[in-house]
Amino acid sequence: MEFIMGTVIGIDLGTTNSCVAVIEGDTPTVITNKEGYRTTPSVVAFTKSKERIVGDAAKRQAAVNSDRTIFSIKRHMGTDYRKKIDGKYYTPQEISAFILMKLKEDAEDFLGQPVTDAVVTVPAYFTDAQRQATKDAGKIAGLNILRIINEPTSAALAYGLDNGMAQKVLVYDLGGGTFDVSVIDIGDNVIEVLATSGDNHLGGDDFDERIVNYLVEQFKLSDGINLSKDVSAMQRLREEAEKAKKELSSSVTTNINLPFIAMSKDGPHHIDITLSRQTFDELTADLVDRTITPVENALHDAGLSKTDINMVLLVGGSTRIPAVADKVRQLMGKEPSRNLNPDECVALGAAVQGGKLGNQLQAGSAASEIILMDVTPMSLSIETMGGIASRLIERNTTIPTRHSQIFTTAGNFQTSVDIKVFQGERKFTRDNKLLGNFRLNGIKRAMAGVPQIEVTFDIDVNGIVNVSAKDLGTGREQSITITSSSNMTEEEIAKARWEAEVYSKQDEAYQRFIDIREDAVRTLNEANNALAANKKVWEKDKKKNVKAQIGHLGKLISKAPIDKLNEEKAVSLHEAAEAVKEALR
Repeated sequence: MEFIMGTVIGIDLGTTNSCVAVIEGDTPTVITNKEGYRTTPSVVAFTKSKERIVGDAAKRQAAVNSDRTIFSIKRHMGTDYRKKIDGKYYTPQEISAFILMKLKEDAEDFLGQPVTDAVVTVPAYFTDAQRQATKDAGKIAGLNILRIINEPTSAALAYGLDNGMAQKVLVYDLGGGTFDVSVIDIGDNVIEVLATSGDNHLGGDDFDERIVNYLVEQFKLSDGINLSKDVSAMQRLREEAEKAKKELSSSVTTNINLPFIAMSKDGPHHIDITLSRQTFDELTADLVDRTITPVENALHDAGLSKTDINMVLLVGGSTRIPAVADKVRQLMGKEPSRNLNPDECVALGAAVQGGKLGNQLQAGSAASEIILMDVTPMSLSIETMGGIASRLIERNTTIPTRHSQIFTTAGNFQTSVDIKVFQGERKFTRDNKLLGNFRLNGIKRAMAGVPQIEVTFDIDVNGIVNVSAKDLGTGREQSITITSSSNMTEEEIAKARWEAEVYSKQDEAYQRFIDIREDAVRTLNEANNALAANKKVWEKDKKKNVKAQIGHLGKLISKAPIDKLNEEKAVSLHEAAEAVKEALR
C-alpha cells in the first residue's frame, strides 16, 4: 500500500510574530488564525489559575500578568535558559512548542483535516544547537518537521515564484529578534544561496527597548519616579513602545499616553509624552548601523559588488521602519523592492517547499520546478593541539555537504582521542561555539603521529551536523549527531510532548472561557450604544431593565479578568450576556 502524505504546512516561527501558510492549487496561501488574524503573536502565558494561553489572548493580558507571560523565546533557543512557572522549569523548546501547537490547530481548523507535517523556517544565522532545538520543539508539538529552511531563502523562494528571470537578489531580513542577510542567485528554476551573514541578537525588540528606556528616563526627570523596578508598568511601557514604533513608520510624531502609570504619596502619576520620528531615529541609529557589516560580509563572501545586485528584498516587520529602508537605499544604491508582504513571505516560501516535499504541486508548475540550494552559515572545525580550530567545512558551503580529513595522535601509545566540534570563524576554539564532543576509544597503541584517524563532517539539508571519527588502523568508528548541553533527550521530548497534549485539552477549555468573556464585553458595548441611541424611544420599564442587566454584566466582567477566568465565572458571564441580549429584544 502506498503511503499518502497529508498536507504539509509552512511555518515561520518568529521572535515576535509567527505565520503559517499552505499550498492551495499551486499558490501559497496564508492561514488565518481563530482570532481572524494572518499572524499570531509568539507569546505564551500561564494564568493565575494555571491555564496556558497562546497568541493574541496571551499578549492582551501581559500587563496584568507580566511575570507569567513569555515573550521572544526564540532568542533563547539552543541555550540552557529555563523559565520557572508554578515550580516547573520550561525549556525554550517547550515554550516554542506551545506556539507551534496553536499554529497547527489553526491550520487544522482552516483545512478541516489533521496536520502532522511541516516545513519550519529559522534565521540563516542560527547555529546547529538552535536548529536542533527548533526540531525538538516541533516533535513536542506533535509535528514532523520535514525540513528546516533559512528565512531569507524561504522569502527568496516566495519571490522567485513570480520573478523567475535570472537575477541576483540581496535579502535583508530584519525581524523581531534576529537579523539575516543572504545573497541569492535566482537562475533557471534554481534558487542558489551564494552567501549569508547576520546577527542573532538584533531585531525589532531592541528598537522597542530603546523607546522604553527613553520613556523611563523622561519620567524620572519629570516625576522623579523610577519605573524600571515596577514589572507591570514596564510591561505597559513595552506595549506602548511597540505601538509608537509602528505609528512612527507612517507619522512623524506619536503621542504616548499612559494614565495611572505610578502611584506616590501625592497621588497618581501619568505619562504623556510626544515622541518624534527624529528622536526615535537618534535613539536607534546604532542598531540600524549594526546591519551594515553583515551586508558587506555577505557581498564579500559571495564575491559580488553592490552593483552586481539586481534587487534588494526587504523581509521582516522591522524593515517598515523608515530609517532602515533609508539605510538599505543608501548602502545598496537602489530602491528596495516592496513586492512581498514582509510579515508573510517567509511562511509562503516554506509552504512552497512543503508542497514540493509532500508532492502536492502540479508537475510543470513554477513552484514544482524550482530547486533550492542553501548554504551553511558558519564554518565547522575540530580542536587540534594548542586549541587551534582546524576547519573542515568553510562557511557558505552549499548543503547538503560531506567532508573528511585525516588527523593523528599527539601522544605516544594514545588509545583514545577526544573529538571536539566547534562552529564559528575564529582561529582559536575558545572564541568559537562548542557544538559537542565525543571520544573515540580503542585506537591501536603506536607512537605519536602514526595512527590515522579520519574525521568526517556531514551537514544535512536542514543544516544539522553529523560527525564521525574512524581509526583507519582498527576500523573502529564513533559518530554523533551534534547535541549541545541545551538540547533535550528523546525521553525529555516524549515527556514534554505528553504534557503538552494533556494541557492542550485544558487550553481548549480555557480558550472557550476567553471567547465567552469577549462575547460578554462585546455585548456590553453594544448594549451601552443601543441604550444611548434609544433613550427617548424605549419605554421606562425596558430602559430600567436594560440598565439593570448592563450593570450586572459590567460587574461580572470586572470581577473576571482574563487571567482569573474559570468555568463558574464563564457560565455567569454567558448567562448575564444572554440576559442583556434578551432585555434588548
